[in-house]
Amino acid sequence: MTQTMQIPKELSDREIMNRYKEENMWGLCTAIDLKNCNPETIRDPQKIHQFIVEVCDLIDMKRFGEPVIVNFGPNERVAGYSLVQLIETSCISGHFANDTNSAYLDIFSCKEYPPQITAEFCKKFFGADEIRTTVFFRSI
Repeated sequence: MTQTMQIPKELSDREIMNRYKEENMWGLCTAIDLKNCNPETIRDPQKIHQFIVEVCDLIDMKRFGEPVIVNFGPNERVAGYSLVQLIETSCISGHFANDTNSAYLDIFSCKEYPPQITAEFCKKFFGADEIRTTVFFRSI
């Protein structure tokens, strides 16, 4: 039976990565919600491409091919760019909502990485005023 375990917010990156290894988890996932982002950045596909390259370098993930970055949405509420980047250990995805200048990013990997450092990088890169981060493990 597969189990998902949410990680307490008070744990440091080092504690999270150590626990990930010690408990022999299958995957580490960080959901990052950013509010009030810089509108120019989230609407620029070159900036989004730059972001994915830089975040992969930051967390030492090898990109598998180029990212897919597409601008679409069936209505104004959800219209914006979406991103998918395959990495050798899984994928990074995201959606940027023009209507609210929000970004919703998911970083999933079978290799550990520092989720809090990663989230802060995302906040800074997109110029967000607010951030909400959820970290969880996936087990076999």
